[in-house]
Amino acid sequence: MNKSGMDLFFTEAGSGTPMMLVHGFPLDHTIWDQVVPGLRNRARVITPDLRGYGQSPSSSGIYRMEDMAEDLVRLMDRLKIDRVILAGHSMGGYISLSFAAAFPDRLSGFALVTSQAAADAPERRQGRIAQAEKIEQTGKNEIDEAGLARYSPDPAVRAKTRIYMEKANPLAVAGCLRGMADRKDRMALLPSIRVPSVVIAGEIDDLISPRRSEEMVSLLPDARLYMVPGGGHMVMMEAPGAVVSALSDLLTRVEAI
Repeated sequence: MNKSGMDLFFTEAGSGTPMMLVHGFPLDHTIWDQVVPGLRNRARVITPDLRGYGQSPSSSGIYRMEDMAEDLVRLMDRLKIDRVILAGHSMGGYISLSFAAAFPDRLSGFALVTSQAAADAPERRQGRIAQAEKIEQTGKNEIDEAGLARYSPDPAVRAKTRIYMEKANPLAVAGCLRGMADRKDRMALLPSIRVPSVVIAGEIDDLISPRRSEEMVSLLPDARLYMVPGGGHMVMMEAPGAVVSALSDLLTRVEAI
């Protein structure tokens, strides 16, 4: 395990089957605030801040998805959790896939929330690297209005997302951009994830095509697709009830084993 692993900040609610909700880029654990109340009566819900975000410590250099997955295992060990239902949003999904590759015996259930298993296309990868270089040169984040617009069709959700972007640590943003650009393609991993799984997709997500979600469900051995009508990339804020329903169904399937 990465010896420079981070002790992440986290919140915890409820009791029962452990479920960890992993936020995306460049956000923090509070994106799940409207989801946790619907799960806490049935599950022990843990919501960490990934390294460099929220109240967690930061590091320099590339934020590799594998290292961030090790941070999650380190947190599980601190909490004496053997196996967990892991639900990752967007970049949190990339991290969750790295977790599934490295620590399959620590999973009891698996969820991808508006995320994908494929690696970046070359032009997307180069765009991330160019953005990281700019942040490293200036030391500050510049909000790309076109990029922000792709997060959600809901103006209120976009406004909240802007706040996350404005307060994000530039060091972490640049590190994650490089880490996402260099991440492995995990499509071939999907057939080996044999725990109960769900893929939650936004019907009009402009960042992750719903077709990608359908393809992943076809490759996962025990998966169900939940398409959120009218949902964009931030479904946990746009339609928290739909996300709660999908994760509750996953919880039921895990508990039935």
